[in-house]
Amino acid sequence: MAHGSPIDWPHVQCSVCRLVMRVPALRRGTVRQPNFCCARCGATVHRRKPDSLARTTAFLLAAVFCYFPANLYPIMQATSLGRAQEDTIVTGVVYLFESGMWPLAAIVFVASVVVPVAKIVSLAGLVLSVRWKSRWRPRDRAATYRIVELIGRWSMVDVYVVTILVALVHMGTLANVEVRFGAAFFAAVVVLTILAAESFDPRLIWDALEERDGREARAR
Repeated sequence: MAHGSPIDWPHVQCSVCRLVMRVPALRRGTVRQPNFCCARCGATVHRRKPDSLARTTAFLLAAVFCYFPANLYPIMQATSLGRAQEDTIVTGVVYLFESGMWPLAAIVFVASVVVPVAKIVSLAGLVLSVRWKSRWRPRDRAATYRIVELIGRWSMVDVYVVTILVALVHMGTLANVEVRFGAAFFAAVVVLTILAAESFDPRLIWDALEERDGREARAR
C-alpha cells in the first residue's frame, strides 16, 4: 500500500477515459502541481475531483428538496372515455397492482421509490463518513458507491413510461395522457442524484486509512 499524501503519488487516472498516467515532474520554482491534459482524450486531469464533498452535498440537498414535490404532485393525467384521473408515483403503482400488472408495479415501485431513496441515503452516509474520517469497512463503502453509481440511471424508468404514454396515447376524450408537474420534479431528483454520484470521489474513503498507515510507518 502506498503511503503519504495523494499529492505525492506519481500516477493519476483520467476521469473521462480512465487512462492511468504518470504525473509530469514539477518545474523548478513550482510549489503546486498544475492541471494537465490527458494524453488520450485531451480532458483536463485532476488528482482528485475538485470540491467533491461540497458538490456532492449540494446536489444531494437539491435532490431531497425536489423529492417531496415529486411524490406529492401528480406526474401524469390519464383521460379515458371523458373521465380524467391524475396519478402520483404511489397511486400509479397502486393502480398497476390493482389492475393485475403487479410485475410492472413492482418494477416502477423499485425504480421510482426505493432506488432514489436508497441513493440519497447511501450517498449521504458516504459523505458523512468521509467528513468524519471514518475507517469503518472502507471496501464495503467503496462497493456501495459502485452500486449506487451503477443503478442510478434506472430511476428514469418512471419518466420513460410517462413520456412513452404521452407520445403514443392521443385520442382526445377517448384516451389521452398528459404530463403533470410532479414529473419535472422527479426527473430533477434522478438527474441530481446522478450528478451527486458523479461528483463524489470514492478515493476519499481511503484517505483516513492512508493517514493512519502513514503515522504508523513514521512511528516505526
